[in-house]
Amino acid sequence: MAGLVTLVGAGPGDPALLTIGGLHALREADVIFYDALVSEPVLALASDRAERVYVGKRGGDHATAQGEIEERMIARARDGKRVVRLKGGDPFVFGRGAEEAQALHAAGIAFTVIPGVTSAIAAPAYAGIPLTHRGCASSFTVATGHEDPSKSASSLDWSALAKAPTLVLLMGVERLAAVTNALIAHGAGRTTPAAVVQDGTRPTQRCVTGTLASIAADAGAAGIVPPAVLVVGEAVALRRELRWFERGPLFGKRVLVTRPALQARSFASALLTHGAEPIVAPTVSIGPPDDPRPAQRAVDEASGFSWIVFLSFNAVDAFFDLLHARARDARAIGTARVAAIGAKTADALTAFGIRADLVSGRATSEDVGHELLARVHKGERVLIFGAQEGRHIVHGLLEGHGAMPVSVSAYKTRLAADPNFARKVARCDILTFTSGSTVRGFASLLGGNEAAAAAARGKVVACIGPITADEAREAGLRVDVVPDSFTTDALVEALEAHAADTA
Repeated sequence: MAGLVTLVGAGPGDPALLTIGGLHALREADVIFYDALVSEPVLALASDRAERVYVGKRGGDHATAQGEIEERMIARARDGKRVVRLKGGDPFVFGRGAEEAQALHAAGIAFTVIPGVTSAIAAPAYAGIPLTHRGCASSFTVATGHEDPSKSASSLDWSALAKAPTLVLLMGVERLAAVTNALIAHGAGRTTPAAVVQDGTRPTQRCVTGTLASIAADAGAAGIVPPAVLVVGEAVALRRELRWFERGPLFGKRVLVTRPALQARSFASALLTHGAEPIVAPTVSIGPPDDPRPAQRAVDEASGFSWIVFLSFNAVDAFFDLLHARARDARAIGTARVAAIGAKTADALTAFGIRADLVSGRATSEDVGHELLARVHKGERVLIFGAQEGRHIVHGLLEGHGAMPVSVSAYKTRLAADPNFARKVARCDILTFTSGSTVRGFASLLGGNEAAAAAARGKVVACIGPITADEAREAGLRVDVVPDSFTTDALVEALEAHAADTA
């Protein structure tokens, strides 16, 4: 049976602007054909099993001809695949989505359309420019500055455009001087406020303001390049009061995220929400321990323990992966009580239907160990699930208390390999570390502590807690930020406070 093609508007870049319908489509897709203007954070929301096919077009550089894109979509749909055509902005706003839908219709392929937030609205909004305002603009007009080159003459009514209270022109950066001259020639005022917004809604957003007569030169002097939108009208002057996105202390800061790839997603998303640009460059990866048999036996015997202690959310994932491999679920723990190191690990347990009996106030082995001492009785068996290379603080405390702890290596943290790592570090303003292993991986990828210290010089170094900070100092790094609470959310807040204090 033929599959389905869904034309999805990816929005202008900020993943928070992707619609719920678009998110569902990405997570269910077998194949995704995506454009150049689709941001990496949006693409990262897709299912890991989805095949990703780049078919972008920028500045005359077409990775794939339009006809070939349509043919490939039709072919994959006829193979029974769920195909997503992921387009920047909205598919039906200067996105050739209608042409692709016509091709699908002609081929007898079922399709649906999920609209997206167009940059015509979002980019000005993120720049603090309302398209309408009761005091100066009761309507707005959107047009393209780049018409079909095969047309014999422009179909734009420049006289009407020149009279628009607010005018938004998309894809017109390369013709900015010609566009502004045409508007002035057809009656628009030379001193009308104008703005060009590049990379709207992204951490790389830039906005240049001027007048209709000067904006082409102003944008050129600032080095503005596509994708960008031109906004013309009195509402542009309101940017002085309404620019909100660019005022955040982390706006535009490039932040190196060194934690393992799967864990990096939520951290990167939080950074994006605060206007920062996350550079995801894992220094370590999570894999099975050298000898998986002790963990397997421990899971099989889980109901025989009085307490099960999880020292990270990776340990939670490893535990339940082993359970699921045996076609078992949370009932396997029987009457055992459960302890979690910090709120994030407790949240991971909740996702599997387990409410922790003990959640340490701070995410350190010392804290969870000391809190367990008041609850664990002498002679009780306690299973401790953690990293192979982890410290044995909890084990030692419980053993000294007279309990019978069993420590099991749930997983092993291994060094990552990234030939481009040094270049990523060089691009960043802020370096973040969420464990001692990420610090060690950072130093290893750069060639040792001396090279790591040199690479970090002049950059803000942020560590999730004091133990990680100690590892960073031992590697020769100057630590600038350590939050009071040892979570990535707290780390983002601490980074924002530090940036505000040093601005």
